[in-house]
Amino acid sequence: MIKKKIKKLLIANRGEIACKIIKCAQNLDIPTVAIYSNEDADSLHIQLADEAVNIPGSLVSETYMNGPAIISICKKYKANAIHPGYGLLSENAKFVKSVEKNKIIFIGPKSTIIKNMGEKDKAKLIMEEAGVPVIPGYHGDNQDKDFLRKKADEIGYPVLIKARSGGGGRGMRVVQNKENFFSALEEASSEASTNFNDKNILIEKYITKARHIEVQIFSDHHGNVVHFFDRDCTLQRRQQKIIEEAPSPKLSENIRKFLGDLAVNALKSLDYQGAGTIEFIADITDGLNKNKIYFMEMNTRVQVEHPVTEMVTGIDIIKEQIWIAFSGETALKQSDINPRGHAIECRINAEDASKNFQPSPGVITMCHQPSGFRTRVDGAIFQGYKVTPYYDSMVCKLICHGRNRTEAIQRMNRSLDEFVIEGITTTIPLHKKLLNHKKFINSDFNVSWLDKDSIV
Repeated sequence: MIKKKIKKLLIANRGEIACKIIKCAQNLDIPTVAIYSNEDADSLHIQLADEAVNIPGSLVSETYMNGPAIISICKKYKANAIHPGYGLLSENAKFVKSVEKNKIIFIGPKSTIIKNMGEKDKAKLIMEEAGVPVIPGYHGDNQDKDFLRKKADEIGYPVLIKARSGGGGRGMRVVQNKENFFSALEEASSEASTNFNDKNILIEKYITKARHIEVQIFSDHHGNVVHFFDRDCTLQRRQQKIIEEAPSPKLSENIRKFLGDLAVNALKSLDYQGAGTIEFIADITDGLNKNKIYFMEMNTRVQVEHPVTEMVTGIDIIKEQIWIAFSGETALKQSDINPRGHAIECRINAEDASKNFQPSPGVITMCHQPSGFRTRVDGAIFQGYKVTPYYDSMVCKLICHGRNRTEAIQRMNRSLDEFVIEGITTTIPLHKKLLNHKKFINSDFNVSWLDKDSIV
């Protein structure tokens, strides 16, 4: 196979992930091109890149998700590769197909894989064929509302209505009984249509006590597959992750190996290249049992929470993504990946948790970021940075590593105390409460904890 050569890399993203990609490319001596909206004219990522190009507008639809404009910039500035980061166009199969047609290297899997994994019903069928257990439910083509309610009755309440496409908690509704099914179906379908241009849904048995566990995987162009072990993303609010950690604190070594092997075997059944994440949902009603862990979905991109995996493995995941696209192969063997200690990530959002997580745009008037041994901030914020209402509210991520979970919690508490962001309201006070809550300290919680208990 002829090795691919990245001559110049365009980053089709913004904020902290764009900064991270640019730095990784610089470490590989690859020139970079940043794109930016009118709102991001003073952003850090365009100062770090070798070149920066404005796409006029403020909305993501006219700027960071403007596929034709991005491809046009690639041609004009002679960038022969695109890194999509996460969100935005990272799992947009139509965009990736256009990238392929224009003979531009996409740092990620093929458009056909992204399309198949993006349609959750198709992804479940593929995983079933690969021998991966999936959540009991209906993921067929029949979208007649009476038929769907009949299927929900057969599955047994509560059920989860979920958008076939997309993610991020949108297009999802939990239905507790038959009487509320039609209204929840209408809401989920409408939200899915608005956000993903696909109103189709699937139905799953809703697991009332669940842990969200995922496995980071990599595959090169020769079919070599490795996993980077597991992460725990159970601490959520309305299907939005708040704190992530690696490794998952409740897994036995037997279950950890079981999930790693499942993820690797699943990827070997696909013609996959680059980074990906297999997400599992574990029914912990009667404790953690490997026979009650199910495939939920696959993300065909780098995850927001990838830094916790980097901290415990010592491997730069973004750099590995770029290297696989550059060379077509990974130099890593499974025996090279040996996690050490424990890492925790807090997503710092510009939101007021005491006011039902109301967004808090504005100008950061003071910014002091924590530092120290095994402490890391992934962000693009600085004093004078303007947080706009146009984009996701996450302004940075704080990641701390310790020899064990207790030490990681202690280091995170110290770092949160040291973090000063003034001018806007952030979720730092919420993280302090969570880190010191008995349930978190004992890892005695499930995905529904914050939706049921008010601790703000």
